[in-house]
Amino acid sequence: MSSLFAQAGGLLRSRFFRFLFSGTINTVVSYGVYLMALQFFSYTVSFSLAYVVGVGSSYLLNRVFVFQQHRGLRSVALLPLVYLFQYLFGLLILWVLVDKLSLSEVFAPLLVTVVTIPFTYLLTRAAFVAK
Repeated sequence: MSSLFAQAGGLLRSRFFRFLFSGTINTVVSYGVYLMALQFFSYTVSFSLAYVVGVGSSYLLNRVFVFQQHRGLRSVALLPLVYLFQYLFGLLILWVLVDKLSLSEVFAPLLVTVVTIPFTYLLTRAAFVAK
């Protein structure tokens, strides 16, 4: 039983697990913003608005909870590039899913999130963690 607790403790200390946990929180918030905005705007504008909200909350969660460090101005400078890449890549995938594959614009952003997670983790880790 104690090895089970040790494994659970190791998982909780894992950066990737903390990244997934904080990403889940951020996704719920961003998806809520997306669904609300979708009532008034197109899916691309709604995605963009939700993305801006997500960037702010993601920065705070990654800085304080996931990586528990930053590289000063380097983190501040690199993170917008990470998010720009993720945004453009995500918007391309969203467009393919909605316009080319006729998936629901309500559910397509969730698939975009799943596809971009590995890339986002690696790029975000590079922005926050000194080698």
